[in-house]
Amino acid sequence: MLPGRCLHEIFEARVRGAPRRVAVSILDEEISYGDLDLYANRLAQRLQALGVGPDVLVGLCVDRSIEMIIGLLAILKAGGAYVPIDPCYPANHIQFLLRDSAVSVVVTLPRVADCLGKCDATVVYITRDPILSLAEGTVPLSRGANDRNLAYAIYTSGSTGTPKGVLVEHRSVVRLFDQTWRWFRFDAHDVWTMFHSTSFDFSVWEIWGALLYGGHLVIVPSEVTRSPWQFHSLLRDKHVTVLNQTPSAFRQLEAADLEYRDACDFALRLVIFGGEALEVKLLGPWIARHGDQKPELINMYGITESTVHVTYRRILNHDLEHQGVSPIGIPIPDLQVHLLDESAQPVGDGIPGELYISGPGVARGYLRRPKLTAQRFLFNRTGDSNETRMYRSGDRALRTADGEFIYIGRTDDQIKVRGFRIEPREIELCLSGHPHVATTVVHLHDYGDGDVRLLAYVVPKYGLKLTGQEMDELRGELAACAAAGLPAHMRPSSYCILPELPLTDNGKINRHALPLPEFDQCSTNQPVAPFMSETEQLIARIWGDVLKLKEIATSADFFDLGGTSIAFVRMFGRINEGFHISLDWSVLGDGTGAVTIAHLAASVDSQLQNQKSQIAEEE
Repeated sequence: MLPGRCLHEIFEARVRGAPRRVAVSILDEEISYGDLDLYANRLAQRLQALGVGPDVLVGLCVDRSIEMIIGLLAILKAGGAYVPIDPCYPANHIQFLLRDSAVSVVVTLPRVADCLGKCDATVVYITRDPILSLAEGTVPLSRGANDRNLAYAIYTSGSTGTPKGVLVEHRSVVRLFDQTWRWFRFDAHDVWTMFHSTSFDFSVWEIWGALLYGGHLVIVPSEVTRSPWQFHSLLRDKHVTVLNQTPSAFRQLEAADLEYRDACDFALRLVIFGGEALEVKLLGPWIARHGDQKPELINMYGITESTVHVTYRRILNHDLEHQGVSPIGIPIPDLQVHLLDESAQPVGDGIPGELYISGPGVARGYLRRPKLTAQRFLFNRTGDSNETRMYRSGDRALRTADGEFIYIGRTDDQIKVRGFRIEPREIELCLSGHPHVATTVVHLHDYGDGDVRLLAYVVPKYGLKLTGQEMDELRGELAACAAAGLPAHMRPSSYCILPELPLTDNGKINRHALPLPEFDQCSTNQPVAPFMSETEQLIARIWGDVLKLKEIATSADFFDLGGTSIAFVRMFGRINEGFHISLDWSVLGDGTGAVTIAHLAASVDSQLQNQKSQIAEEE
């Protein structure tokens, strides 16, 4: 059992046990458990003076840094619950989160505070001022919170087009680790990565998996999350033992790993998958190189409303024989998984049904959404003598004869992209706000190897005749609308303009009949420039094939054109293969600049010239 009932109490027990142990690091900066506790206490005292206490929501708007963890801990120590607000989100999305959560205090840093705009809440800056008295952080805090109080409220995409906050209590998180410890044996020797945003509840598992056991949390910088090669190096350099990944992100890492002739010597003992369906066959190359014992490969199904994880399944080599199956295993011991039909009656083994989850992991409900809470958080009507509160997941699965569950898919239109739950309706409403748009449909398409992209199909208003140039302009304007109103993971990769949408015999939109993107039909509005060299022309052909675009400017950014991280890995591999070179991520600098044809062509030409020089010297 963990030494405490609230998250911050358990953390404080680890501080007392080893105050000088490294708690958190990013790049070459690190902080000990003792210093992290001290700075969090100082900030918590300021928050309590502002009225933060049990069940008070506090905004946390901080970029990836040690200060992020200081702010999070301080909010909990003050008795409050944190509401993550990613400073990279568009301004209107941030404003929505501030209004909807009604936070009266926001914890942030001066370097990102401008993203808050006209914020009515009191803004509190995180500081690590060495001039402050060391005794300041040791003043006792008021301890009003208990394990039934809120720890956080994380927003998920909403079917009505409006995101909703999921309210999760301390006890739900603590029991998650207590109940799964027998499988994982986490301890103070573990090194965890924090790869995911605090706006994604996988981060809850990453942060507290390290801090509740006295381990070391390595925060992965944003630019490293976008470069599988840099991330591969980080895992080795930091001797990471516990890695948590969505299957999409792991495919990128797997591709980077395959570029090494021999299997790399990782310290990894666990790779835990979550956030989206796992196609086991895609782990074949990894298992062929590293086996299935070290690291162990674990698939966990879960949702925000059930506190991160619900089930556990160890993936072994023989699972590769079962194509097209996503095994999610058995429930966490204190949770119950019910498979019910459309009448909310239990189904038998081998029969698909909807997943309902009950037990202490089920969240309190949605923030200020009583009707939606009543619709999704129900009472057990399966005939048990004692009614049990359970969450209706919207996911479909079946149970095998040996009691394991197999994930099938969604019962509604909800989709997952890189671990984020997305309601297409939210994107459609954003795009439909354009004055020339009658209706839109957002659809998911897999280009292979897990390169999943969002496609927007747009019908102009009735009677509106658009020329080719006007359609290009509309695509560009829609891309601008998405950039201004939606987080990056919710922006379509392309915009297909159709005269009408295909319908089923019942008059519903036939998503299966939506045309696949054409080279000249779905390109974004990018200026076309002449290619000045053979190198640029070959790179342009590779880009066109990977991105399904016909014309690309040398100055156009790969990701602005709809490229995904997996598409980027494929493109990079094609360039190396086509030119017989070995470019790596270093040609992109710090990863924050644009990835353009012109930039890559210059790097290719430079390496080719170096090869010629070496050959000349050898001769």
